[in-house]
This record gives sequence, structure tokens and C-alpha cells, in this order.
Amino acid sequence: MTQTVKAIRIERNGGPEVLQWASVELAAPQEKEVTIRQKAVGLNFIDIYFRNGLYSNPLPHGLGFEAAGIVEAVGSGVTHLKVGDRVAYGQSPLGAYAEARNLPADRVVRIPDGISFEQAAAMMLKGLTCWYLLRQTYRVHEGQTILFHAAAGGVGLYACQWARALGVKLIGTVSSPEKAALAKENGAWEVIDYSHEDVVQRVLELTNGQKVPVVYDGVGKDTWERSLDCLQPRGLMVSFGNASGPVTGVNLATLASKGSLYVTRPVLGAYVPTQEAMQEAADEMFDLVLQGKIKALIGQRFPLDQVAKAHEDLAARRTTGSTVLTLD
Repeated sequence: MTQTVKAIRIERNGGPEVLQWASVELAAPQEKEVTIRQKAVGLNFIDIYFRNGLYSNPLPHGLGFEAAGIVEAVGSGVTHLKVGDRVAYGQSPLGAYAEARNLPADRVVRIPDGISFEQAAAMMLKGLTCWYLLRQTYRVHEGQTILFHAAAGGVGLYACQWARALGVKLIGTVSSPEKAALAKENGAWEVIDYSHEDVVQRVLELTNGQKVPVVYDGVGKDTWERSLDCLQPRGLMVSFGNASGPVTGVNLATLASKGSLYVTRPVLGAYVPTQEAMQEAADEMFDLVLQGKIKALIGQRFPLDQVAKAHEDLAARRTTGSTVLTLD
């Protein structure tokens, strides 16, 4: 049985003005699918990439990868979920900007009591990004010093908290005194305000000339060279985002000359290929929340039908922490 729901759709790539609040038909869930009545939706920079066309997808399409809600219907072959379950997801097909939607059940995890829908929606993609960065891509350990760009952003603030929980000294880069204070408050060991400080020189000072074994860089083009200059010989450059534009023209000889450096461009999907892996990762994250070691930091909320304003603020770096899109 089909139903009509409201959702954000785009028919062409462009600025926030292409976002349309439209009525769409939602069919009953197919085999191995569930229907989720959504309560909160997460906003992420990757949503902007799909809106403006940096990342391509056949048009027209929806937007968004991260949300939380209640299972409304279950298709055949689904065994780990039932109607009424509180659930969330952070690595799904496009289309989270909707009142309700169908999803492959293997992309959906249960959320425990004590975790709200807004908390889950704010954390699933950004929090699990921190999980794979700090626990899988490069497994940081107590006493290490690392560099994390955009430490007051959505992913960055979770990284500050997670690093503190692990006993890791996180040096975070920020763009203002206010963001520096926020990163420190959430666990950054030290912060560098790149608007008036030399990042490479400050890293050298903070590490007594040793530099760092790993740099986590979600900014992209603007920070690529300085990130490489902050790495120890045989250090790992983890480039996981393009907030300032994509990194292009990577010169392998540069990696050699700067100390036989490693580079990786990871994505969440490669680390949670199965439902079981996704649930295990989410459980580790939610357990830290329930222990009080990590907080879901929601800096701003927008009604889903006003998501254009949310996109504008995110692109202009006027946001801190996570942005949640709310539904009645």
C-alpha cells in the first residue's frame, strides 16, 4: 500500500535554491527493506556535494544519508528489526531528507534506550566517521599526539571527545577564538587558530620537533600541503573530506621527499559492509555516549522544510557541532 509523504528533492544541481519540499509516493517495503517514520535527520557536508554536483547522482533525487526514527513496516526476509523498533542509520542510499522512507534493512541499526532520536541522527554518520578514522583507518593509542583539522566542526568535535576518551593528545585546527574554546572544551589537547597562526610551525612547537604520526584532514585542497608538512617520516595522511574543494594532482614524488609518507582516502562504507559490522560500530559509539564520555553536540536545529538555510550556514562555516533537521 502506498502513502504520500513530504521530502526534499532536487531536479538540477546548484545552490540551496534547488532544494524543493515536494510530495512523493512511498510504496510498501520490498523484500529485505523496512519503512522508517523519521523523527530527526542529520545534516552533513557530503549533502552539499550531492546538491551542487561535485558528487554525481542521476537526477532528480533526494538528499541525506543520516536519520533516526521508528520502524513503521517490515518487508519479507527482515529478521533483526520489527515494527516499533527505534532505529537509526548513517550510511544509506540518498534520501534521508524525508518524513518517511524505505531502506535496505542491512543499513539500519537499533538504538538503545537512553539515546534520543536527535542524538542518533546527529551522530550516525559523523560519529561513525570518527569511529573508523580513530579505531580502524589508523588505530590511535594512549599517549599519541595527532592532528585533526576543523576540530570544531561536526566530525571534529566528536573526534576531540573520542580522542580524550582514549587518552590521545589531539591538536585541532580552528578558524576563530570561539571555535578554539569549543574544541578545547570538548577534549582537544591543544588548538591552532589558522587565521593567524602557522599550523606547521605550531605543530613543530607542540611536538618538540617530532611532528605527528597521522593527520586527519576533512578540509581538502586548502590544507593538503601543510598537512603533509606536519607528518613524521612514514606518517599517514588521512584525507576524508573536501570542505574547501577536492585535492587534485597528488604528486607521488612529494610523498617520497617528505619522508616516505602514506596517503589514504577512506569512506565509511568500506568499514561497515554488513549489518553486523554496522551494529557493532554503532554499539561502541553509543556505549561511550551512555558512559558520558561522548556527547551528541547539536549546535543548531532547523525544520526539515527549511533545510536550504541550514545548507547556507554549513557552507559558510557558521555552524558548530552537529546540525539536526527536525520533523513534527
